[in-house]
Amino acid sequence: MENGKSVIALVGSYRRGGVVDSAVDEILAGAQQQGAHTTKIFLMDLSIAFCTNCRSCTQEAGATRGNCGQKDDMDRILAMIAQADAIVLGSAMNFGTVTAITKRFIERLLPFAYWPWGGAAPQRREKKGRKRAVIVTATAAPAFMARPFSHIVKLLRTAVALLGAKQTYVLFIGLAALHDKPRLSNRVRRKARRLGKKIAA
Repeated sequence: MENGKSVIALVGSYRRGGVVDSAVDEILAGAQQQGAHTTKIFLMDLSIAFCTNCRSCTQEAGATRGNCGQKDDMDRILAMIAQADAIVLGSAMNFGTVTAITKRFIERLLPFAYWPWGGAAPQRREKKGRKRAVIVTATAAPAFMARPFSHIVKLLRTAVALLGAKQTYVLFIGLAALHDKPRLSNRVRRKARRLGKKIAA
């Protein structure tokens, strides 16, 4: 029975059925067990233009995100995220950071900042998030080695915070490239399910 909660997942991996995608599926399955409605979107399936850094979206003050002049799928996706109770954002680690499509998406979150000309730095418009979130990443290296030397978790945390997350959980998967066909360990599956239940509770 549905509990009225909705969870939206954004997958920035290039591999359908890969480690990140499979982990996101487990999180959504956990959320569904709690009665939540879930939606999964692959960023590579969307039309997401590069941010031109014109900053027109940052000039008007207020808590509401600014308007971007790009005509693509971002406005529709951000509207869907705004209606969701929880967010899952997943990206493989490539060259120590998020994938290129994930980075493109994150750069297009600039409308959530107020940064008038003459201002020294951008300010987050809405400082009180209300959503729960899970960020998911996977690396070929052991997790205990890769995580301290990468800013990927910080970057993904920043992204979901801009999207309204108040509480964020992390699923960091190491040794993700040991097999030609991606596999999730039972431990990772169990943790992913638990996280899905938490964000949908």
